[in-house]
Amino acid sequence: MSLGGARHQKPGQPGRMVAGRGEAASEAVSDEAPLARDAQTGWGAGELLGQALARENMAAAWKRVKANKGSAGVDGRTVQETGEYLKQAWPDIRARLMDGSYRPEAVRSVSIPKPGGGVRELGIPTVVDRLIQQALLQVLQPRIDPTFSAHSHGFRPGRSAHGAVLEAQRYVQAGYRVVVDVDLEKFFDRVNHDILMDRLAKRIADKRVLRLIRRYLQAGILRHGVSSERHEGTPQGGPLSPLLANVLLDEVDRELARRGHRFVRYADDCNVYVRSRRAGERVLQGLRDCYARLALKVNESKTAVAMVWGRKFLGYCFWAAPPGVVKLAVATQAMHKLRVRIRQLTRRVRGRSLDQIAEDLRGYVPGWKAYFRLAQTPRVMRELDEWLRHRLRAVQLKQWRRGTTMYRELRRLGANPVLAARIAANARRWWHNSRMGLNNVLPIAYFDRLGVPRLS
Repeated sequence: MSLGGARHQKPGQPGRMVAGRGEAASEAVSDEAPLARDAQTGWGAGELLGQALARENMAAAWKRVKANKGSAGVDGRTVQETGEYLKQAWPDIRARLMDGSYRPEAVRSVSIPKPGGGVRELGIPTVVDRLIQQALLQVLQPRIDPTFSAHSHGFRPGRSAHGAVLEAQRYVQAGYRVVVDVDLEKFFDRVNHDILMDRLAKRIADKRVLRLIRRYLQAGILRHGVSSERHEGTPQGGPLSPLLANVLLDEVDRELARRGHRFVRYADDCNVYVRSRRAGERVLQGLRDCYARLALKVNESKTAVAMVWGRKFLGYCFWAAPPGVVKLAVATQAMHKLRVRIRQLTRRVRGRSLDQIAEDLRGYVPGWKAYFRLAQTPRVMRELDEWLRHRLRAVQLKQWRRGTTMYRELRRLGANPVLAARIAANARRWWHNSRMGLNNVLPIAYFDRLGVPRLS
């Protein structure tokens, strides 16, 4: 059944009369923009590669690659070593790129653990290939990105996960409380090269660029010292992979928008918001058909049609506050991950001073706080701060170790003799003692002076 089965989910006026951010003007009957190829007049079929390899564009690409740092590829050259190598080798590489004889190196496979279990395969190209891909990205993205849906937020200039979460919150607040939460099975590993290149050819006229991109897709992969060919997939790790993923999945975005559904997509995470489970089931079947046409498979174990409460999206979840206001919170899984990491950084057996622990926390907490700044749960954040300071007080007590040292240091910090003696008498009960009057001896201001970041 098509996505149009849930017809009562359509808005009163299909389409939008005004072009949204990130979209070109279109007729009211469509929510999407025309393809980039429709606007390609003005730059010839061989001009795009020349623009990518122009000196100014290559300089900007090299600056980005250097800023990203990153590991060496199969050639073993670091970013710094590649800079020296290119001083001599670049003219020959450029000539081979222009005449079509350039062959990318294989990518180095690296496995990283996924938060929900299992591993994610990353493919690390050589620094030279990362440079070429970045140069291509810088000329392709301004032409292709404006044609993407306004509901797509992943890996796009001026867009972020925060925009996706806020759009989802607006749908839930408007009464669309059932979510079709779709997860694709090993998306980046199963991208069909022929289908992707067909969609890309509708947007790019330069055949040399298309040929080069296909070679990057087909570049071998080096795993455990053994090189193998690749016939599908676009390994995460190269600068072009996110753009290519958006090109492929834009077809699903267009179908959802054409049917008038309310949806949000971030990379391969797509949520569609409807009013009933019955409508959600029809939408899910339509999505299965759409993805099947792209040779992609829905991960049935992680895909669900359910009420939004308790479902996570990009690390956030929703909760209902009176009177019927939908607010954002940090999802349980993300909160658990935070606590695990803080426990690691504040372990009492690490042999690090409070100053060093505070430095470690400054390297982690501000980034976490910046990502989850949309959470509307101030009490939860205050309790996390209290828990963190409790752990730090226990660390300080253990570092003093002996009762006589505890008594001396507590008195130096201004504790009265009775309190200092009571804590010192139970010198080995660090966690218990850190709940007592130690809060007044090591107050919030003490940790602020150390530079311990706050979550609240």
